[in-house]
Amino acid sequence: MCGRYASTRAPADLAPLFQARWDGRETLAPSWNVAPTDQVWAVAEHPSRHTGEIGRALRAMRWGLVPSWAKDPGVGSRMINARVETVQEKPAYRRAFAKRRCLLPADGFFEWQPVAATPVSKAFKQPYFITPEDGTVMAMAGLYEFWRDPTVTDEDDPAAWLTSCTIITTEATDQAGRIHPRMPLTLTPADYEAWLDPTHQDPHALRALLHSPADDRLQVRAVSTAVNNVRNNGPHLLDAPTTP
Repeated sequence: MCGRYASTRAPADLAPLFQARWDGRETLAPSWNVAPTDQVWAVAEHPSRHTGEIGRALRAMRWGLVPSWAKDPGVGSRMINARVETVQEKPAYRRAFAKRRCLLPADGFFEWQPVAATPVSKAFKQPYFITPEDGTVMAMAGLYEFWRDPTVTDEDDPAAWLTSCTIITTEATDQAGRIHPRMPLTLTPADYEAWLDPTHQDPHALRALLHSPADDRLQVRAVSTAVNNVRNNGPHLLDAPTTP
């Protein structure tokens, strides 16, 4: 799975990387400890409600997909990942896979390995940061959905709508496979247009776009156990670990 990641690039830097529009109204602070239900940056294409014209935009979404038919948004905390093996079949994801796909920019993601207790230390979980070797942004494949809040009577009120997303995962490969059996899928820039296009709905062609993260060119390194606490944030989370 992917349960935590880092996203520190500014929207003004992300938007041109994805040839996306950013209107400047939404802002998110850099985060070295993105957690489920946080607001995250996503790149998506969607037709305008007023003109029908499809545009690509960088916008904030809540991590943890809430299906349109959900009774309340709380279910999103359990839908942070969608397995690529079943994403076309699961009721929560299949409509989004057909026409609401997105990219979630990340610096890298975290996974953990348990470390057994020793005579001088307690058992703990050692976090690892997994990132492209060349330092480029990871464009994690995702899906998004709109959820209508029935308690807000005016559907034109921004508070009436929640936009949420999930990350598509696959079996881990390369160095990351030593740490955890699952990892997020990413796309290469050549495939952004086909993946984001909501009119492109051939499931077999869409599945063919999904590649291993960074084409298996990943760097894995142990980092500070401070990242284990979702309340901690800052660049120090990527420091080398100290003896617990």
